[in-house]
Amino acid sequence: MATTDVAGPEEGTGPATGRPRRRALAIWSWVSYDWGGSAFSAVINTFVFTTYLTDAVAAEDGRISGATALAIASACAGVVIALSAPFLGQRADTGGRKRSLAVWTAVVIAATYLMFLVRPDPAYLLFGLILFAVGNIASEIANVSYYAMLNQVADEDDIGRVSGLGWAMGYVGSIFLLLVAYFGLIAQPNWFGVPDTDGWGVRIVCLVVATWFLVFAVPVFLTVPEPPARQVAERPDGRTAWHGMADAVRRLVRDVVDLWHRDRDTVWFLIASAIYRDGLAAVFTFGGVLAVSVYGMPAATVLIFGVGANVVAAAGAALGGRLEDRIGPKAVILGSIAGLLVSALALLFVRDLSWFWVFGLALCAFVGPAQASSRSFLAQKAPDRQEGQMFGLYATAGRAVSFVSPTLFGLFALLTGADRWGTIGIIIVLAVGGAILLRVPDPHRRLVPDR
Repeated sequence: MATTDVAGPEEGTGPATGRPRRRALAIWSWVSYDWGGSAFSAVINTFVFTTYLTDAVAAEDGRISGATALAIASACAGVVIALSAPFLGQRADTGGRKRSLAVWTAVVIAATYLMFLVRPDPAYLLFGLILFAVGNIASEIANVSYYAMLNQVADEDDIGRVSGLGWAMGYVGSIFLLLVAYFGLIAQPNWFGVPDTDGWGVRIVCLVVATWFLVFAVPVFLTVPEPPARQVAERPDGRTAWHGMADAVRRLVRDVVDLWHRDRDTVWFLIASAIYRDGLAAVFTFGGVLAVSVYGMPAATVLIFGVGANVVAAAGAALGGRLEDRIGPKAVILGSIAGLLVSALALLFVRDLSWFWVFGLALCAFVGPAQASSRSFLAQKAPDRQEGQMFGLYATAGRAVSFVSPTLFGLFALLTGADRWGTIGIIIVLAVGGAILLRVPDPHRRLVPDR
């Protein structure tokens, strides 16, 4: 079989190591998916659609608060992801990652388009929550295959740079769409003259996000090579071991036990990363809450703070990725956690809003490199052709502990009577995750020569 310029090896198992232009095209196509997909997380989940659901849609419902309803929907989505991600990651390894990525990406995009139909009326709350949950489930499962493709576009000596570039571009894409959403469609007056009635601004934003994701997801399917499927044992009757959920469960348990005996360090990394990533998520989840309730930031300014947070997180991810290729992902993650701890401790004692801007943005600057290097750390540790399963476990482990930071935040806030001290819960989670990571060897210790 003739080799291809993009795939490198005949079977396409390795990175795109052909001509530099073809390899660069594969990398930028992979990055393009981050650029497009991050809009769902930032615009739909964090700043726009969820706020619309809990405020305008759930207004005067009387039965349950919008925040409580959203929490229930999030919990249900988390359970589904935790139970299904490793099995679907296995299936992607054996049946085609690009096909799996295409299916789940299509579900995210379809759910986002349908969000346009959600009007500011309590009668639409359940419909909106279902779309939110379906979109989140599909997004997380799509990322399992997307993350697993990192080894197909990056070489061993630049995997950190590629992962960091993807994460940084995701932040930049989010920044662009947040600005368009706020100044172009939601603020009054806005660039396009959208009226402040019937939720038109937010509903049109949903159409924009879905189209944005659709356009920028396409390149990864056109230029990134598909590795051969991971082979599974066949039964005497000719059926594969993937026949039926019972076989999938048995295979998963067997592989996890084998991983524990063969590479216990990877298991410890999955545990450590699940814990500290929960702390990283809490930084964004509670950042806006603290800005308003503790430091007196006007509610209208929170979106601007969100833009600034994404800017510094993007810069941190890009710089951290380049640094990772020289010192390894473990050092970048631990350095980021140390920076997060210092910044969070400072926020416990400052009072002025200007200091919140300084240390709040510092927190976000360290979140980016920690996230990007965690992704590349596991990509380097994962056995060949089992990356999908490993990232499925990665998603499952994260979901399994996703309640810890919110619970500790609420506990400390309740015990002290002040939201400010809820930050202690986040500090504890980050510190514990970092402490466990200390015992895990770095998968990348060699020095990379200057380019």
